[in-house]
Amino acid sequence: MFANGLIHIYYGDGKGKTTAALGLALRAAGCGNKVVIVQFLKERVCGEHMAFAKIPNVVFLRGKPANGKFVRNMSDEEKQETKTAQDESLKKALELVKTGQCDVLILDEVIDAYDLGVLDKELLDGLLDRKPDTLELVITGHNPDAHLLERADYVTEMLKHKHPYDEGVCARQGVEY
Repeated sequence: MFANGLIHIYYGDGKGKTTAALGLALRAAGCGNKVVIVQFLKERVCGEHMAFAKIPNVVFLRGKPANGKFVRNMSDEEKQETKTAQDESLKKALELVKTGQCDVLILDEVIDAYDLGVLDKELLDGLLDRKPDTLELVITGHNPDAHLLERADYVTEMLKHKHPYDEGVCARQGVEY
């Protein structure tokens, strides 16, 4: 638990947003803090799930996209199904915060779920408005609204200059997931 929990935003089109957030989670868990990680819009099982499953004071939640699709390729029904899953994951995390079972809350790709309309915006805005003083909050994504940036204590932009995906190299297990 932190005497003065702060808000971090890692955003941009470059690699490293999730990596930075999960590095902070590892550090916090190693110091005995209770960590809750919620991944939005991600379906693939990744190396971090296997690693964090071995750490007793880390809870991992996921709001999976409908049928593993990108939101831009979803029907209205699939978008609603995805929104329901995202909202449920965030509500579970907020309950852990409320009951004192979370010192560090990481909301990975929540900015994108928020922007794409597959997350109840009032849930995230309400968390920011009523964040417990002791909670360390980390949010990631691509293009945060100005009001999110204004609320943050740390803002780090990951700027892509070059990425192997642009040359046709697919995501590699152990590096990108």
